[in-house]
Amino acid sequence: MRADALRNRERLIEAAREVFREQGYDASLDEVARRAGVGAGTLYRHFPSRDVLMDAILQSWVDRVNDAVDKVLVHEGAPRDLLLSWFETYVALISMHKGGPAKITSAMGDESSPIVTKCQVLSAATQRVVDRLEEEHALRDRIEAVQMCRLVGGVASVADNSDLDRAAVRPLLEVIADGMLA
Repeated sequence: MRADALRNRERLIEAAREVFREQGYDASLDEVARRAGVGAGTLYRHFPSRDVLMDAILQSWVDRVNDAVDKVLVHEGAPRDLLLSWFETYVALISMHKGGPAKITSAMGDESSPIVTKCQVLSAATQRVVDRLEEEHALRDRIEAVQMCRLVGGVASVADNSDLDRAAVRPLLEVIADGMLA
């Protein structure tokens, strides 16, 4: 890719982050192009659809997910504390942009979704938590990572749409955790 094309691509990604953070994932792509200082044609040459643009935005987020689960898994307390720590981390990860929780949660388990790779990263991270808790015989039978992602993502979606703060979300996550623990 030419240097100027690469600069345009990076400016588009950064502008999209800002616009989506402010206005949600359904924000105008024309606004993204305007903020990046390029025309709509340039935006669509780099990102033929909104979903392709979202995928590019979320790439750096993948590394954040893996680092976050690593930090949670070094926890040496009670299984409930580990699970709640992951749930709160999970909510924070998918709530970085307005509308993010609903978009990610609705795509969870959908192999045809353009953000399937990101959902798989979240599911794999959650599976690491499930595996750890299963080793400790701390989970009820038949708890699956995708189910866990959907439940916690549902809480994150409600929090996102209702502007609930962390203190209001914690009791909801506790109910989910208590229902999953043996």
